[in-house]
Amino acid sequence: MKSSLRLSVLLLGLVSLFAMSGCNSFSKKRDYDPTVARFFLEVAEGDAFASATLPVSGVKIAVNSKPVIAEFDIVHVELAKSDMGQFLLFHLTADAARDLYRFTGDNQGRRLVLTINDKAVGARQIDRPFGAGSVATFVEIPDDLLPALIKNLNGTSDEIQKEIIKKKS
Repeated sequence: MKSSLRLSVLLLGLVSLFAMSGCNSFSKKRDYDPTVARFFLEVAEGDAFASATLPVSGVKIAVNSKPVIAEFDIVHVELAKSDMGQFLLFHLTADAARDLYRFTGDNQGRRLVLTINDKAVGARQIDRPFGAGSVATFVEIPDDLLPALIKNLNGTSDEIQKEIIKKKS
């Protein structure tokens, strides 16, 4: 009788161990740091709900408290170069691209302020409607840090887009 009780306890322990290790095998290790990018629209001083200060230039911009482009709108980010230096190019979902075209058409002359993990890092003047489904912006971050930032932004975007697809199906 004692041996069957010991065997039962041992089996229960092994089953519990396998169950717990099985649960842990589903949690994937990330090879990036979750990094959230959002764009906020500049507003008139009287309409401001918040302000953003760029870290290097010290430029202070009054912005709406709700982002016009959020982390779930971004599908991919790439590093690009121009005569003026390196910049980030954010590619958006189809829905976000349509919204971007509309609100940039209505808000020419204002700026889009880019935040990374709730810290303002760049601003882009809206000089025309953005019809390509992407936003290019220079950032006040040292160039040597940009490749890691891109990796983190893309890892975060990939994970968010996979979750969105999973919820739709």
